[in-house]
Amino acid sequence: MQFEAKIEWTRNGQDFLGQRYSRAHAWSFDGGATVPASSSPLSVPLPMSDAAAVDPEEALVAAASSCHMLFFLSIAAKRGHTVDSYRDHAVGELGKNAAGKMAMTRIALRPVIAFAGTAPPGAEELEAIHHEAHDKCYIANTLNCDVVVEAP
Repeated sequence: MQFEAKIEWTRNGQDFLGQRYSRAHAWSFDGGATVPASSSPLSVPLPMSDAAAVDPEEALVAAASSCHMLFFLSIAAKRGHTVDSYRDHAVGELGKNAAGKMAMTRIALRPVIAFAGTAPPGAEELEAIHHEAHDKCYIANTLNCDVVVEAP
């Protein structure tokens, strides 16, 4: 399996050697979606960053959250539980790793899930579904940081 993204940036005559150029660029995907992207204003100050665009750190956190959710939904369905909604406010922490390099050191997933019907999974089964989803998540399996579920 292979997955692709196309990244496009142009200088537009800005002062490249003086580091006074926009970091805004575009991500394009095979389904036709194009996403405005940029460095984070926390890393590269405005106006060289675009605060309205998605930065790589946010995208990584979103990818981890999305991957976990997709496996969670599939596992819940296989176990006979109907999910009506799934919301997550995932938070990634950037800091120095054990080697002293800047890295995403932790991603906390904070899902709030609503189930249909009168018999939603109990706390133990819900934890088991999250655990299985985490074990199957390609993104979590790729990362070196902790990816934790902080479900209510």
